[in-house]
Amino acid sequence: MRPADIDKLVSVSRPTVAPDGSFAIFATSRPDAAANRNVGQLWRVELDEPGAPRRLTRGVADSSPRLAPDGGLVAFLRGDEKKRPQLHVVAAAGGEPVQVTDQPLGVGSFDWAPDGARLAYSARVPEKGRYGSVEGLDADAEAPRRITGIRWHANGLGYIADRPAQVFVVDVPDVGAEPLYAPASSVLPEGAQAPKKPAVPAESIQVTSGVADHGSVVFSPDGSEVLTVVDEIEGHRRDLRSRLVAVRVDGSGEREVLGRTANLSLSDVVVAEDGAIAVLASDVGAEGIDFVAPGVALWLLEEGGPRRITDADTVDLGEVGSHITPLGDDFLVQNRTRGRVHLLRITRAGESAAVIGGDVEVGGQDAAGERIVATLARPDTFGELVLVENGSVRPLTDFGAELRRARLAPVRELTIDGRDGYPVHGWVAVPDGEGPHPVILMIHGGPYATYGIHPFDEVQTLVDAGYAVAYCNPRGSAGYGREHGRSIRQAMGTVDFADVLDFLDGAVASDDRLDGARVGVMGGSYGGYLTAWVIGHENRFAGAIVERGFLDPVSFQGTSDIGSFFGDEYVGIDSEAMQRQSPMAVVGKVRTPTLVLHSELDFRCPLEQATRYYSALKRNGVDAELLIFPGENHELTRSGQPRHRLERFDAVLDWWARKLPARA
Repeated sequence: MRPADIDKLVSVSRPTVAPDGSFAIFATSRPDAAANRNVGQLWRVELDEPGAPRRLTRGVADSSPRLAPDGGLVAFLRGDEKKRPQLHVVAAAGGEPVQVTDQPLGVGSFDWAPDGARLAYSARVPEKGRYGSVEGLDADAEAPRRITGIRWHANGLGYIADRPAQVFVVDVPDVGAEPLYAPASSVLPEGAQAPKKPAVPAESIQVTSGVADHGSVVFSPDGSEVLTVVDEIEGHRRDLRSRLVAVRVDGSGEREVLGRTANLSLSDVVVAEDGAIAVLASDVGAEGIDFVAPGVALWLLEEGGPRRITDADTVDLGEVGSHITPLGDDFLVQNRTRGRVHLLRITRAGESAAVIGGDVEVGGQDAAGERIVATLARPDTFGELVLVENGSVRPLTDFGAELRRARLAPVRELTIDGRDGYPVHGWVAVPDGEGPHPVILMIHGGPYATYGIHPFDEVQTLVDAGYAVAYCNPRGSAGYGREHGRSIRQAMGTVDFADVLDFLDGAVASDDRLDGARVGVMGGSYGGYLTAWVIGHENRFAGAIVERGFLDPVSFQGTSDIGSFFGDEYVGIDSEAMQRQSPMAVVGKVRTPTLVLHSELDFRCPLEQATRYYSALKRNGVDAELLIFPGENHELTRSGQPRHRLERFDAVLDWWARKLPARA
């Protein structure tokens, strides 16, 4: 696979299934270098008739489809002329979509009312005079921001306090009604205002207010209330505990469903047909910030308080995008394990059965009756849709065909016994030919994240360029139980450091085609941290790439959007402990040529982490370069502008060609 082949990385959204189980609708997305954005549309696939899915919409980047309760309409998000995601509806059989909202900053989550007559959604409401709410008032002319809380910004968004997310309710338009027309120019009486074309058929009604954010919008079974998670900016100390409230759709008030005393941080909320409320949540403890290997579990909210259904120590429901799907009295959830994500069916008594297992990463699911439709990745495809029925799994799409034609390199799974006997699990990808090939050790972010079995563009492009790649899930990673994930809490750069080096050595020893004398190391975010830590203690590498790294715990506290709690839990707040785990503290020992990659608008690991680290390398005489991507945030390699993603690949391959040539 070459860098330009990223346009073949087609991801498939969480599907939505018709109530009678006859069809499903989903969205696709892929990078497009010519358009310089991710593009995609909605698709419909018939579940009782063999055949390829058909494209339902033709927008540039349509996403997040949800079928109405009767299956007749689909609500989805589509960017307007300013690329703001707005709610639209379209007939499930196809047709011209009708725009439902005209929110100045776009729409977030949404849900159908049980009767299908209304939609509830969340949308950020800008403070008057900010974010283009006053025509002609640019950002640099806005009033100053007074910050009094412990948080003020978020990666990929920017400032948060002056645009809280509120809940709105809107009537669903008639998709067969007469379109809205712009009035023609005419001579008007003196003082009369010229009529304007209405932006949307119906006005949205705001049902929440205040400075707190509201998310995870879910209707109650009778449609009289909307459940939403409230996120308030703390005054002095970070608190990850969530509040869940039920807001009356007539605007008459709200009631608390779950308070902070439950010590739960919520990531998903659903309401079953019988009214039972299930959540994905982790217990963050009495102090409210214990998030290391958080142990996300399935909980039921009952009269006596929340009841945990799954074992948080062994079942990990915290994969990004993980969600709950009611299925009769049971629930479908996604469990990540050893680089896979399996689909589980959980009873309310806590009994578990695998619905989809094996070499897959399940990304989303929906169900009607006993029919389950899921999206998943496999080693040979980035995303497909499958139907699960009567114990069998039937493919519904083949979006991976183009990717397979791009020549994916085979990947070998490997487990190495580390220096202390601990098993380190990972993979090795090797170019064609006998070698010996130079080897790059690649380290993932997180730390509580995981390398998986899906086609990984960063690995595949290196292999195509002639490099073997070793990549693993060291202690601190997800998918191997909470003890594995929590083992580096206030001990970063210890067993994780040993694990990645031991895996590299074991991979080289296991294959004569790998040249252990010619090695490089690279990683992003926490992987950037561990790369910088490695080269601060080892001089064996021909080169290193430190990308979007967590490099100085001290300055991170006051600059990162998670600085108010991340470092407190992972490295502690004691100055000696922070120094003991800081790459900046050992930067003077680095001798390895180092490329520092970062994004200008990264608020997760802010740009100052990179510039200070790079400046220290240069001051110490290290062969170092710095590459900064404008307009990008922490998610550059996953969802950045396609042209920037390609330019990043060019920079990475150029660096390795100069410091670790793959071929003579």
